[in-house]
Amino acid sequence: MSFEYKVVNFRESLIGDALDSDKLEKTLNKQAADGWQLKAITAADVKGRIGPGAVEGLLLTFERPTA
Repeated sequence: MSFEYKVVNFRESLIGDALDSDKLEKTLNKQAADGWQLKAITAADVKGRIGPGAVEGLLLTFERPTA
């Protein structure tokens, strides 16, 4: 059986707000509805869109079988 993988950056804001569990749950459920299964959650510095810095966030790794 073959698999494909998808990595999603999850962060709240450039200000460093706490992660919103409801928003995270919605993200996980959206990916699950598309057939993706969560394989790993990794804490990481995620580069923001503005400026050179990074903010703390999560890398969500998903897996699903290929057809």
